[in-house]
Amino acid sequence: MAIIITDDCINCGACEPECPNNAIYEGADDWRYSDGTKLRGNIILPSGKHANADEVQKPISDDYYYIVPDKCTECVGFHEEPQCAAVCPVDCCIPDENCKETQEQLMQKHDFMHNGE
Repeated sequence: MAIIITDDCINCGACEPECPNNAIYEGADDWRYSDGTKLRGNIILPSGKHANADEVQKPISDDYYYIVPDKCTECVGFHEEPQCAAVCPVDCCIPDENCKETQEQLMQKHDFMHNGE
C-alpha cells in the first residue's frame, strides 16, 4: 500500500529528499509523473490509468506535504522500509488503508517508473 502523510504534518520537509521515487511534494506544489522517474509522454500506469507523464498535476494537499499514491512504492526496490516514515519526527507518514498493494505490485510499480518495464 502507499504511504500517506496525515494532517499532523508540521511541514518540516524531512521526508521529501528521502523519497527515491520523488513521490513527496510540498503542500500546494504541482507535480508530474516524470519527476524523478524515467516516465515520459503518454503512459498507462500499472493501475490502468492513462496519463501524460510530463503534464502538470494539481496538488493533492494545499496545506502540508503529500505523497502521490501512483508514485509511492513504500521504497520497495530501494530500501527495506519507507524512508519518509523513518525520518518523520511526528510519525505522520503512515500506510494508506485505502491504497493496499502487494510487495509484487509495489515492485512492478518501481520497475515501471525506473526501468521502463
